[in-house]
Amino acid sequence: MSAGALLPPILRPLRDPALAALWAGLATSAVGDQLFTVALAWIAVGAFGTAAGYLTALQAATVLAATLFGGRWADRQDHRRLMIAADAVRALVLLGVVAVWLAVGAPPAWTLETAVVALAVGQAFFRPALQATIPAVVPEPALLPAANALLDTTDRIARLLGPGLIVLLGGLLPVVHFVSVDAGTFLVSSLALVGVGRLRALPRLEAPEPKSVLASALHGFAAVRPQPILFYVLATTGIVFGTWYGAMFLGIPLLLARGGAGVGAFGLVIASYGSTNLLATLVVGSFRVPARPAGMVFGGLALIGLGTTLLGVAGRVALPPGWLVPALCLAAATGAAGGPMEDVAVAVLRQTRLPRAEQAAAARAFLASSNLGLLLAFLAAPKVFDALGAAPTVMLCGAVLLAVAAVGWLRLRDAEG
Repeated sequence: MSAGALLPPILRPLRDPALAALWAGLATSAVGDQLFTVALAWIAVGAFGTAAGYLTALQAATVLAATLFGGRWADRQDHRRLMIAADAVRALVLLGVVAVWLAVGAPPAWTLETAVVALAVGQAFFRPALQATIPAVVPEPALLPAANALLDTTDRIARLLGPGLIVLLGGLLPVVHFVSVDAGTFLVSSLALVGVGRLRALPRLEAPEPKSVLASALHGFAAVRPQPILFYVLATTGIVFGTWYGAMFLGIPLLLARGGAGVGAFGLVIASYGSTNLLATLVVGSFRVPARPAGMVFGGLALIGLGTTLLGVAGRVALPPGWLVPALCLAAATGAAGGPMEDVAVAVLRQTRLPRAEQAAAARAFLASSNLGLLLAFLAAPKVFDALGAAPTVMLCGAVLLAVAAVGWLRLRDAEG
């Protein structure tokens, strides 16, 4: 029996050097991103309180605009080179932010805004190009579920290592250098993508026929429309993403701040989410997506909703002193188990049910929908959190996620795509 055959199914794609290089680059940049995201969330909440949600709204608005209005141009570019450029530009902008921050001695509001905009624009171009590149890098179609889960572990690992580094380095490393680290990881990612091109010749798709800006923006939605599960997920992804992100990155910091905990506790909760998230990805990636994937997709979303609801419950009930952080960690870990079930199934459905020429446009449609939901949620979040309180708002977010999962299951449990 060969050594490769002894590998768990999710790790077998790493035998391919091109896919291994892609994974390594994504994992590195994801850790830097998560490190920066957690630090930024904490800084913003400390500086602006509930109004910190407007910074996330700015991020979502930027991704939405770049996705809708930049898609026409992005479709005509080589996907790998587009990803390299997105990484390089983000690194340079973040290094500029660091230079200004060090010169001034404190983070001016405009530096936070600049960093958020740079990352958002890069994401808007990078993510759809990546989704369209994966099928070309994966050597065998049968490896797509494992490869998608494996690449998905980059974000899961980041949710574990990024906050964990904050716990370890929060008292040693100035916050400004969390931005420096993020810039460095983008440079590593761009070099990894250069290596992918040298290891495997990727076919370049023919440029699509020119479309108007509006037609280009709507193209991905039209491509997904014939697939009932994909279309339902697309139609609700803004609701899901907005409510989940609000609970995790505004609700949890507010609950912890009210309880007197610091940024290390926030990092610990996110790391708890990341550890279960990673473990679940390793399990999910070892199996094929079922022919009728509704149970996998909406079961995963229901788990996310349950965990989010429990976060609010933990903040609402009168817990003994010192129990709040462990309770939040347990609730976060519960919800984290559901994420890979939905994410891997949806990625595989996009890559197997849609023509390759449509996949970048479809991924952009998902990105646009999620960021539209994020924008609306965080424009409303400060007022909702102020009116209801942190714990009730987080519980409301969980209830919304459970409702979306229940409706999807009842309507589409027998659908095949």
